[in-house]
Formats: sequence, C-alpha cells, structure tokens
Amino acid sequence: MDTEYDVAVIGAGPGGYIAAIRAAQLGLKTLCIDAFKNDEGNPSLGGTCLNVGCIPSKALLQSSENFHSLQHDFAEHGIQSTNPTIDITKMIARKKGIVDKLTGGIKLLFEKNGITSLHGTAMLLGRENNQWQISIGGQHVCARNIIIATGSRPRELASAPVDNISILDNAGALALQSVPKRLCVIGAGVIGLELGSVWKRLGSQVTLLEAMPDFLPAADKRIAVEAKKSLINKTGLDIQLGAAVEHVERQGEELIITYHHQQESKQLTADKLIVAVGRVPNTEGLGTEKIGLEIDAHGFITVDELCKTNLPNIWAIGDVVRGPMLAHKAMEEGVLAAEQIAGQKVPPLLFNHIPWVIYTQPEIAWVGQTEEQLKKAGIKYKKGNGLFPANGRALAMGQGEGLVKVLTDANNDRVLGIHIVGPMASELINEAALAIAFDASSEDLIGTIHAHPSLSETLHEAALAANKRALHG
Repeated sequence: MDTEYDVAVIGAGPGGYIAAIRAAQLGLKTLCIDAFKNDEGNPSLGGTCLNVGCIPSKALLQSSENFHSLQHDFAEHGIQSTNPTIDITKMIARKKGIVDKLTGGIKLLFEKNGITSLHGTAMLLGRENNQWQISIGGQHVCARNIIIATGSRPRELASAPVDNISILDNAGALALQSVPKRLCVIGAGVIGLELGSVWKRLGSQVTLLEAMPDFLPAADKRIAVEAKKSLINKTGLDIQLGAAVEHVERQGEELIITYHHQQESKQLTADKLIVAVGRVPNTEGLGTEKIGLEIDAHGFITVDELCKTNLPNIWAIGDVVRGPMLAHKAMEEGVLAAEQIAGQKVPPLLFNHIPWVIYTQPEIAWVGQTEEQLKKAGIKYKKGNGLFPANGRALAMGQGEGLVKVLTDANNDRVLGIHIVGPMASELINEAALAIAFDASSEDLIGTIHAHPSLSETLHEAALAANKRALHG
C-alpha cells in the first residue's frame, strides 16, 4: 500500500465518502480511513447514516407504514384484508439488504475512482515536511491535506445507560427482532419521533417523554402544532412534553421509568426503552490535543465558514463541526473541502438553505426562517397557507391533512421560509429549497405552472395566498 497521499479523509460517512470521491474526481491521490464495523463485526462504509441511521430507519418506516395502511387505511379504497400479520425477522432482513447494497455501492465507487480504503482508527501524529503524519493501527501514512469527517454518536443519559438489550440507542432500536408491547422513548426529536412511529405502527404502545416544554421548537410553530395533533390523533403516539426522566430501574424483564411531569413525580412501565436525546461529535481519540487542533467546549472542531480549522491543510466537516447534524449538510461540506484542496474557489455553505425533514406520517419539512424568527428579527413579512384537505391528489392518496406555509419579505417578495406538514413533504421541500437558494419570489412560485393534480399545487396555492390571491381557500 502507498503511504503518501494528497488527501486523507478520516471517516466514510456521507460527508467523508463524498469528500473522498470529489477529491479523487479532481485528480487528487486520495485515502479514506474508516473504523465502522457492522453487526457481524465486518468493516462497512457509509457511517452511521447508511448503517444504523438515515437509511435503515427509512426502510423500517416504509415497512411499518405499509402494514399500518393495510390495517387501517386500505378499507376505504375497497381493499379488504383479514387479520394481516408481519414477519419482523423478514422486515429486518429487508432493511439489512438495503444497507448492504448501499454500503457495497460506496466500495464500488471507491474502486471506480481509485480511492484507497483503509479500515482502522486514525491518530494524527503531527506535521513533518508539509505532510500530516497519521497512524492507523500498526500502519503509518502521510498526507498533505486532511479532511476530518468522523461524525457523531448518540448522547448518553446517565439515568438510562444503553445496553442495546432493554435500553436501546438508535442502532438497537433498528435491530429489534420482535414488537415490544410497551415502548418508551426518551426524546421527541427527529430520531425519537421516527423510531417511535415505526414500532407504534407495528403494534407497540409508545410513549415519548420530552424534557423540553415545546414540541419541535426548531420548526415553525403552526407546523409543529399541526404535526403534534396528527401524530397523537392519527398515529396514536403518546407525547408528553416537559417530562424529565429522573431514573430507570429494572424489575425482572420490565423497566420502571421515573420522570417529573407537571410538577409531579410519575412512573411508567415499559418492556423496551429507546434513548434519543441527541448526538455528540466524535472528536476523541484523534490526537487533536497533541497537534493543537482547536475544539470548543462542546467537543466540536472549530472551523471557519469554509470548514478550515486553525491548522494548515486540515478541514473538518459534518457532525464534528457547527451547524445542523444532517447528512446532506455533511455531503455539501465534503464537496466544499475537496474543491478547496484542489485549488478551486468556492462559496460558503449557507445553513439557511438547508432543508430539514422528519419522516413521520404525516411528514414534516422546512427550509429557511420560521415566522417566530422573522418576528424576533423585526422583519416585515407576508404569509400564505396551502391546505392539503383542498388538494385533489392528497385526497386521492387518502392523506388529505396538513398544510404548506410560505413566508415572504413584505418589501421585495423574496421567499424567506417554507414549512410543510403533510404527504411527501420530504420531496416537496426541495422545490422550496431551490426557491430560497436562488432568491425566488412568491411571484416566481406563482408563475411556475404546477402539474394537476399534484401535491406540489399546495405550494403554488400557498404562494398565491401570501399575495391574497388564493384560488382554493
């Protein structure tokens, strides 16, 4: 194996593998180092997202949605099914097959682009002759440039230590082999809502305990209210806000969760518990202190707007740096870092342009600023709503609930934020992101002819409503 490279990428999650591919495309001799192992103990590219995060969770969400629809929604279409069953083992095997296909695809992409892939934990040793020295196990390599993309791990909760038997993190929750009768989830953020939805649809009695007093505080308040109402009334999730877990104890095979809610100490009995209280950056064990890499009090690597660290020729991207912990954000930063190393001039990534998605039923998505943020900033704005109950395609799908909310600048009509709760919000939000990225106005959205019938007409209607020209409401 060669020992000198133009670029060494540490981490093969979405940010890392994309950075490696882009660097190789630009003619740079590239190495990617990754330490992840799958359940079988084998090296597996793709990081948390592909192995135990974004991809497997969406596979289980789709399987559970199909089962739930067969039980509760298909009858109105004239489709009858008596006592449907689900094979959880087969469902988990399907999830694994999708993961294996995608992680194997990264391996093929590395081979196609001439990227050297090395499994192991990287340790930065220092810089000699303009080359960064790296130790991986017993091997030693050097590179002129380093991109750190080591991702994040689940935040631990002292009162509920994870064993992935009865107390689970996201990886354990995605590998359950049977449906727990009673499931408690600590945290009602993205991970908690998605994993809670999976097992609720499959038959669990699911309670989410969220310490924060507000539901989805990062989302627009109107969207959060609509989403919470639907998740409680349609999905059947029991969501308790302002519920701080005090401790968890085992009694035989049961878990007794003690929490403080509405000024009272309460208890909940569960068979399984999922801890979903956020994630922390993986910056330990890299040798950062030895080489003087600057890390903040929360464990994030300090970078500028172009992902440059305080050390020459070292970049950091994705979950280990400031900004949202989103795979697509990490991917864009990977491209940004690789292109700079290749000598290209690139603009910084604008966080306001990054869409957020929660893959519940209904889906929740947003991009840009919320109405609350605009009020706080003193920005005069216009707003309009497009309602899915008035959308023919949504009604035909049997998903006629939710809305699209468009916020525009009152002075120049520029789109400032678009927020969605409803069917296929994960797809609709990309038109919204395009509008914000290119400083589109609501008139641009109005002037774009949307196919009929389609869900995207609701976005068109919301833009019309922002200008007091709504046609269907």
